[in-house]
Amino acid sequence: METLQNLIGGRWEEPAGEDVVAVVDPATEETLARFGVSSAHDVGRAVAAAGAAQSAWAARTVARRVERIHAWADTIAAHAGELAELECREMGKPVGIGRSFVEGAVAGLKAAADQALTYPFSDSVTGPAGERTDIVRHPLGVTAVITPWNFPVVMVLGALGPLLAAGNTVVVKPSERSPLSTVRLFELAASLPAGVLNLVLGDGRTGAALTEHDEVQLVHFTGSVGAGRAVGTATGHRLSRCLLELGGKDAVVIDAGVDPVATAQAVAFGAFINTGQICTSMERIYVHERIADEFVEALVATAGTFTIGDGRDPATVLGPLVDARQRDTVRRHVEDAVDKGATVRTGGAVPERPGYFYPATVLTGVDDSMLVMTEETFGPVAPVTVVSSFEEGLTRAAASRYGLAATVYTDDPEHIEAAARLPVGVVWVNQWQGGGPERLYEPARDSGMGATGARAAYDAATRPAAVHVAAPAAAR
Repeated sequence: METLQNLIGGRWEEPAGEDVVAVVDPATEETLARFGVSSAHDVGRAVAAAGAAQSAWAARTVARRVERIHAWADTIAAHAGELAELECREMGKPVGIGRSFVEGAVAGLKAAADQALTYPFSDSVTGPAGERTDIVRHPLGVTAVITPWNFPVVMVLGALGPLLAAGNTVVVKPSERSPLSTVRLFELAASLPAGVLNLVLGDGRTGAALTEHDEVQLVHFTGSVGAGRAVGTATGHRLSRCLLELGGKDAVVIDAGVDPVATAQAVAFGAFINTGQICTSMERIYVHERIADEFVEALVATAGTFTIGDGRDPATVLGPLVDARQRDTVRRHVEDAVDKGATVRTGGAVPERPGYFYPATVLTGVDDSMLVMTEETFGPVAPVTVVSSFEEGLTRAAASRYGLAATVYTDDPEHIEAAARLPVGVVWVNQWQGGGPERLYEPARDSGMGATGARAAYDAATRPAAVHVAAPAAAR
């Protein structure tokens, strides 16, 4: 039985808190590791260590900081398979899929760090009378990153690039449900000076102590809407910054002119991959009535190819949900829909086997009175609504308290233009996911706040200061 530790100022040590959390393999229900819940004292020591390391880290040139980040990224890449295995053990993601995500996260870390090489940390503007204003963007200081359980490696690396490259130091608190891969990430971070990266393990109490700490200048949080509101309240009270990426209930709008079979196959991937445990999973599907029958038939057939099993088996496509609590949420949403008149076209029942499995499920006859259409399900469930027009699909897609992302399938240029007006952070057209390193966005509504990505991430990680220099006396 492995006992996990915090990393504070370059030293591994056990948390001081008395409560202990177990990490459970969701495929076997076996306990893998344990760790103590870090106390406010542990958090304070981690923040102090980050503060002590920050000035020296910021004093390095941007190129040197980027070089150190690249060295860490190269080490991570060499251990991508191992990290994918750990993610599989702690939250169920199939190893093959997990490895591709880890490799993508490494590439993203490098790309985000490289953007520091061209970011305008300093700029100068000369006025008509010879006066000069210098704009200098300083690192914030100590920052915090709190990550969710569904993509432990991806979410840590996605947040750290701009924060570190801009000269900040960081305290990371991973989800208590999936800390194994994050601990290993930090074991591999020898290229970074002690104290630049710190790790505290714990639950919501640990996260609260971190977000409430007076010396933390920014909190980058990914998680539930309720927890995000608490983070926003704490940082707002201290007048410090936060970046919040919260829940999603992403819609898919499918136009009449697309290939229903090919589109159904793409939607199945977007709804079921990682067992539906993605903030941008396709959770509401609006399909035009002219192709609805063919689409649903193909979606049901494709769902049947998502083989359930342990993610260490190469034949597995659909691993378990992270734990019993998450599976209960999925089951409750499906049962609520059926009770209110929805039809289960495939799936919809917990299999008789150990582990927290749930099959790829397709529902039809759903409406907005059902939990599966209004609350984040975060499981392998595809609820389908038939609409009479593309415009109706857009209208219903927009009618949600969430605003993270949406996907549209259409060949009509006017419909593409209309889709761009959806009140969400990201709109994908004819392809789920995607976007280059220059992409930036901000979640809408209950899905979060704070722009991120590309230059926006560096704007959030720095504080601008203006230095005004008067014109020389001879010029006045």
